[in-house]
Amino acid sequence: MYDVIVVGGGAAGLSGALALVRSRRSVLVIDQGDPRNAPADGVHNYLSRDGIPPLELTAIGRQEVIGYGGEVITGTVTSARATSGPEIGFVVDTADGQSFESRRLLVTTGVTDQLPDVPGLAERFGRDVLHCPFCHGWEVRDQAIGVLATGPMAIHQAMMFRQLTDDLTLFLHTGPEPTEQQWEELAARGISVVQGVVEQVEVTDDRLTGVRLEGGRVIPRQALVVQTYLQARAEFLDELGLKPGEREIRGVTVGIAVDAGPAGTTSVPGVWVAGNVTDPMAQVITSAAAGLAAGAGINGELVGEDTRLAVAARSS
Repeated sequence: MYDVIVVGGGAAGLSGALALVRSRRSVLVIDQGDPRNAPADGVHNYLSRDGIPPLELTAIGRQEVIGYGGEVITGTVTSARATSGPEIGFVVDTADGQSFESRRLLVTTGVTDQLPDVPGLAERFGRDVLHCPFCHGWEVRDQAIGVLATGPMAIHQAMMFRQLTDDLTLFLHTGPEPTEQQWEELAARGISVVQGVVEQVEVTDDRLTGVRLEGGRVIPRQALVVQTYLQARAEFLDELGLKPGEREIRGVTVGIAVDAGPAGTTSVPGVWVAGNVTDPMAQVITSAAAGLAAGAGINGELVGEDTRLAVAARSS
């Protein structure tokens, strides 16, 4: 019986685990080992760690958690269920047939990115097919950048990446026609607009070199910005009755995530969430901060439970 099982070993999960083990809680971190940002060269906007490779950051975090007595294993959690005792508790099962029990759960499994259905995007994602100006923008500054429109957010993306380059092209693809005001804004910012459906991206010597339209026309580009659909990795929570809901930005649905209250509490007592699984737009440092807040909150809740049980035992 662990005090807390943390499902997911990225920045949020490891930060939460670190707060808990430093409070002398018994903690097991179960991590699948395929972080969303693995293809990226580095983590950015993480003060004092800017540019660190994602897997190096998590390796350091693992060692810190282990150094305080925490346990970290590689595995895929397939289900989670409540125990039948009088106190809050959970059992989680893994794909390799193991089961573990804990008093609380911290879920930090993140999201998966569903890319637009254009050949070549998946192989380049996180390298020169991008989604976030803060995560990757500096690395493509002053390059020939394209923005692939698949929804209303494309105009916003174009304006954000225009801050980073003078050579920006908006590919309307399957996105909506810009409004009259948007056309004026695009023109004022010197953003060129290309009509027509994108057929695929062109790659030469392991570098993105262009965007091919239906009909064969190729527009030279060095990077392409896309909007992904963000899907919380939370299927294993179904038995607990915890299901993700839709998330909107600027009135546009961008994905699904687990709803959470202050510090990551959920509608299921004893289950907490942090990071992209509840906040899909959070960057790494934001997720780490959320994990810390959740870990501290869980410890406080357990302190209250420990005190209540101690009073009951003393009175019996």
